[in-house]
Amino acid sequence: MAKKAELLEKASELKLEVSDKNTIAEIEQAIANAENREVKVATTAKAGKRSAKSLSEAEEKADKEARKEAGDTSPQNEESEAVIKKGPVPLTRPRVERKGKKFRELAKKIDSGKTYSLDEAMNLASETSPVKFDASVEVHVVLGVDPRQADQNIRSTVSLPHGTGKTVRVAAFVPEDDAKTAGDAGADIAGEQAVQALLDKEKLDFDVLVATPQMMPKLGKYARLLGPRGLMPNPKSGTVATNVTKAVKEAKGGRIEYRVDKQAIVHLAIGKVSFGGDKLTDNARVFFESLQSVKPSSIKGSYVKSVYTTTSMGPSIKIDTANIS
Repeated sequence: MAKKAELLEKASELKLEVSDKNTIAEIEQAIANAENREVKVATTAKAGKRSAKSLSEAEEKADKEARKEAGDTSPQNEESEAVIKKGPVPLTRPRVERKGKKFRELAKKIDSGKTYSLDEAMNLASETSPVKFDASVEVHVVLGVDPRQADQNIRSTVSLPHGTGKTVRVAAFVPEDDAKTAGDAGADIAGEQAVQALLDKEKLDFDVLVATPQMMPKLGKYARLLGPRGLMPNPKSGTVATNVTKAVKEAKGGRIEYRVDKQAIVHLAIGKVSFGGDKLTDNARVFFESLQSVKPSSIKGSYVKSVYTTTSMGPSIKIDTANIS
């Protein structure tokens, strides 16, 4: 009992709430806890990591991490609210269902799991345009090439037998002596002075610029204006030619340039919906023949991987690659 009396006296000095009803072990534990708190308070610094504020924040952070791992979202005080776990991610509707009513009706004519012959695809394309204007019919060809390789950077021109359906404005940058000849061939703007006057004012009122080889040095100072817009004459595209009459007629008649993009895809508009299936098929066959003619010799795998056709804002139609030649 003497030991218990000594412990109670010591607990009284530490201002602990213990009495005779507590056991000796409980009194000893209470005294030990009080002494540990005193030591902790004595070792805290006024500032820094060992300050009372820093230690308190560290305890709160540790408690928060423990509750996070345990998944405890219960409120810690009266002001906070319990976090409600979100339900499953809502299902996204298929792309077709997010389209307009007319598009969905026309898309029913196309079997997305089927590959169509060229004739079937062009007939379907002419029947599945959801817009009121005369839409363009486009062909998109995925090639098995690496555009970073110089010999596989596909670029060429093709003259479509039925044209593209678009009115092409042609400018001929030729000597004044050849201006009349170019104008008679169909050039909308012809002559050195007439074209230079437009370029000086940065007015590009033409879609194709044709030039003769001897006039090309004079276009050097306009390279920054013409180059980014794809209007700089180039021998590969047939816009630099000694026979101006032929070059102008081909440009007006439907000769267009195509080239592979960074994703190894060739995009080309081959006509309008109003052409009908037969004319679109003729144009498509001429384009595919041209594309096969520029196949690089270094290609080991398949050259044409996939082919799709579509109208402006219309549904896509997959074409059988074995049926394009």
